Amino acid sequence: MGKRKSRAKPPPKKRMDKLDTVFSCPFCNHGNSVECRIDMKNLIGEALCGICQESFSTTITALTEAIDIYSEWIDECERVNNLEDDGA
Repeated sequence: MGKRKSRAKPPPKKRMDKLDTVFSCPFCNHGNSVECRIDMKNLIGEALCGICQESFSTTITALTEAIDIYSEWIDECERVNNLEDDGA
């Protein structure tokens, strides 16, 4: 009589690290002062600094995370700064 073949156990799932939800402000440079809010009902993402009250709003998708909103804000700041440098 032969022995039954055992099934190999599936490999354990890798744990995903959580992404940040608070960031440093590009205007006042305070660390952990920018909070990103995601409104999935209206598909709007907002980044707001609690110190200098600067804010940024953008449209989002179902896959958007807080880091995406903050990155878009930083990219927009750099784009505006480059336009000012070219125009002056």
